[in-house]
Amino acid sequence: MKFKLTKMEKNWVLYDVGNSAFTMMVSTIFPIYFNTLAGNAGISDVDYLAYWGYAVSVSTLLVALIGPTLGAVADTKNYKKKIFGIVMAAGIAGCILLGFLSSWFWFLVVFILAKTGYSASLVFYDAMLPDITEPERMDRVSSHGYAWGYIGSCIPFAISLLIVLFGGNIGLSAQQSMIIAFLITAVWWGCSALPLMKNYKQRYYAQAGNHIIRDSFRRLGHTFRELVKEKHIFLFLLAFFFYIDGVYTVIDMATAYGQALGLDSNGLLVALLVTQIVAFPSVLIFGRLVKKISPEKIITVCIAAYFCIAIYAYWLDTQLDFWILAVLVGMFQGTIQALSRSYFAKIIPAEKSGEYFGIYDICGKGASIIGTAFVSFLSQITGSVNMGVSALSVMFFIGLLLFLKAAKLNTVRNLD
Repeated sequence: MKFKLTKMEKNWVLYDVGNSAFTMMVSTIFPIYFNTLAGNAGISDVDYLAYWGYAVSVSTLLVALIGPTLGAVADTKNYKKKIFGIVMAAGIAGCILLGFLSSWFWFLVVFILAKTGYSASLVFYDAMLPDITEPERMDRVSSHGYAWGYIGSCIPFAISLLIVLFGGNIGLSAQQSMIIAFLITAVWWGCSALPLMKNYKQRYYAQAGNHIIRDSFRRLGHTFRELVKEKHIFLFLLAFFFYIDGVYTVIDMATAYGQALGLDSNGLLVALLVTQIVAFPSVLIFGRLVKKISPEKIITVCIAAYFCIAIYAYWLDTQLDFWILAVLVGMFQGTIQALSRSYFAKIIPAEKSGEYFGIYDICGKGASIIGTAFVSFLSQITGSVNMGVSALSVMFFIGLLLFLKAAKLNTVRNLD
């Protein structure tokens, strides 16, 4: 029987299509534009990279700190959509404002606001999954979200890139081109959220008491204590921390890795687009296979594939090698993210999804900081960028062992 998304599931998937445009901008145009602003202010390349890294780390840390707390509040009846709307609006407003700034310092400040709003919105967006579908449909729905997100992000990104590269031919200044590019991204992001904001209903929740904030902190404390006892959830989060560390590090450092090897910048940008395009059918294909092959087995295959990709990176030194790497990453990147999200949603209490996805986000965001630092440190010590990136195979190996243990515990628990 052909799988069809319900209206509510389509509304949820559509937000993935919209917010992914911001992700593409952060990976490509944002740092390039900031480099221009920093260069105009006389800031060295070393300081530029350091300041950009600090801004990304601050936004990551903020979400890690506020995610579980706001998640606990969002689990209160009728609060999830409200908080989701507030943080999303902050992210969109920041995205629009970025194009109007000519100061590198204020660009970074507003970027932190936009990135924090974007990342925080994903905590509540992921936590909506139990509300908008049934457990047996979560794998397919989550996969559709990532798949359409990948292909959907290419549309505003391609338009924005054309404006940034060729805006001068139609009389636009560099800043005017950037204003339009950021505005396109923000409008695409905001419009994609409207159906979800209009139709979403919170099915699972905690009843509102007289002291919502205090009660939320109490529930969060109880959840942390409960988490240690629920070994199948705890081990999964630990496994997720290690293997998603490698995944996010590959995403965050792909362009920098290619440039460090002296590869052509235009070729790198096209390769990133290829990754998005390859990811679209790959996620959908793996999503369909979930019915025949368990999600545990597919996640295992994806982690093992990333282990091999990390090993392959040791010998990467040509543009062709980078393109092969981009295609391989595209085949497994979306699937491992989509199925990890739906797998986690199925093993946690639905009425505490906000709290648990706040913790889930800590593992993901915390891992991304450690992974990039790990690669940078090893690259400096060994003097080899290839050695630094290939060392991520250790992360994938540890993640694989922990995930197999977590999946086994979950299977035994379900049998009981």
